[in-house]
Amino acid sequence: MTTSQRIMVIGAGQMGSGIAQVAAQAGYQVLLSDLDQEMTARALQTIEARLQREVERAHAPPAGCASVLARITPTTGLEGCEGSDWVIEAASERLELKRKLFRELGQRTGKATILASNTSSLSITEIAAASGSPRRVIGMHFMNPVPRMMLVEVIQGLDTAEATSTATMELARSLGKEPVLVKDYPGFISNRLLLPLINEAIFAVHEGVAEVEAVDRIMQLGMNHPMGPLALADLIGLDTCLAIMEILQQGFGDDKYRPCPLLVKMVRAGRLGRKSGQGFYPYPASRPL
Repeated sequence: MTTSQRIMVIGAGQMGSGIAQVAAQAGYQVLLSDLDQEMTARALQTIEARLQREVERAHAPPAGCASVLARITPTTGLEGCEGSDWVIEAASERLELKRKLFRELGQRTGKATILASNTSSLSITEIAAASGSPRRVIGMHFMNPVPRMMLVEVIQGLDTAEATSTATMELARSLGKEPVLVKDYPGFISNRLLLPLINEAIFAVHEGVAEVEAVDRIMQLGMNHPMGPLALADLIGLDTCLAIMEILQQGFGDDKYRPCPLLVKMVRAGRLGRKSGQGFYPYPASRPL
């Protein structure tokens, strides 16, 4: 596929780099933005390593790796957002940061530019309100790791235009993903269901019902889950899991979403999962997902 359309991805972390990769692989010109130039440099190295793995597995021709990388241009801040057809924000999961970004994006981009947030649980309606153009703001919640996972949860804010939703569903399909449309509620669908499961698994360990490995094996062998909930929590990031549980508890006002004390303790100790090298399991340095 070849396209003249340009997608700007804000945030060069694990999610942003994955979104940039699949967009470039789909033929889009991509601007990958981060305030930290070292982050964009590391992101490009990560993307190159993932592409090289596909070449080694004979899933892609060697020439394809270079052409994909050539379609990704690193940038700083919001430089280049004015000429982008899409802006996909994948910055840190902090509401005020996202509102600040969308406020500036709303001022700097034209009415034809669709503004999407990769938030995993924050209110699209609140983010959109800051933009001044809520009809063109939508959620695009990619799953981690982005290059391998098919789902994109597309979240309509209260004022999201139908044309914005339709175009976003088409964009997700053009990236080789399967979009599913949902409304704007705390945790949407994916994390409203997943995170309480993970939290309950952590409670089982906290209460001494079973060891970490046993909890994961029961869910893998008994429920046919490809990965146990505690290993998945490590992949997501325990700090992210805690933040989502807090959003669910606050959003619904229900203590059934109370984060497990063990989860809180591990986050405070800096045991965040794969990103820190230690969570419920240890993680030696390894190749990117």
